[in-house]
Amino acid sequence: MPLTAITRAVSPSMNDCQLAFVERQPIDIAKAVAQHDQYEACLASLGIAIVSLPVVPDQPDAVFVEDPAIVLDEVAIMTRMGAESRRGESASLAEAIARFRALRWIAEPGTLEGGDVVRIGSTLFAGRSARSNDAGIAQLARELAPLGYAVRAVEMRGCLHLKSACTYLGRDTVLANRDWVDLGPFANARVIDVAPGEPAAADVLAIGETVIVPASFPETARTLEDAGWRVQAIDVSELQKAEAGVTCMSLIFNSSGPAAR
Repeated sequence: MPLTAITRAVSPSMNDCQLAFVERQPIDIAKAVAQHDQYEACLASLGIAIVSLPVVPDQPDAVFVEDPAIVLDEVAIMTRMGAESRRGESASLAEAIARFRALRWIAEPGTLEGGDVVRIGSTLFAGRSARSNDAGIAQLARELAPLGYAVRAVEMRGCLHLKSACTYLGRDTVLANRDWVDLGPFANARVIDVAPGEPAAADVLAIGETVIVPASFPETARTLEDAGWRVQAIDVSELQKAEAGVTCMSLIFNSSGPAAR
């Protein structure tokens, strides 16, 4: 299955990024750019075609392309982000996605961010957070029901997005921090717990049998290796100062899906 990843260059204004659960620290922009380049190279090494969008200088968080969109095989949902200052990121991203998928849009009063959505097969788990509200989750469910998808709301606490607390690894398995998420809706999945002392380690990116893990979470990486996954550790330390995870910097989808109509 050919995969494409849409990414976007790091903004020179990243030091003005939104922060919710991370203490602000100075970001070395040159180092952040180099780490993002390595992230793209890691995806390419796994056979993913990269569509790298140009920088948006006045949008500090625009590198986090996962939040404005949810791309499925049949359609792309353009979200209405809970961080109002970020909504300007959507137009150019929608233009890029429209080459691959027909677009649907979440509308006011709904808010929804892609980082709050974990997909397992035909079920999308949507975290109730400061960025995604019940109206946005309900709209997502209405848009996707005709396509055969179910949407389940998930309670979460203490973190920015659902993917900060739980990601899907494949093999009916999730990696999770139980302190940050109610795993009840995931009752049919096997759970691997993040390592003690690495609460933010649940945000990993699974591509086939390979799991991309931030280098700052070595104990969780060992846990995943022991469970049979190939682990690719990458240094995203400078990007993590902007509350980055490895899921949020790309939109990865099946590039052989239906073209936009």
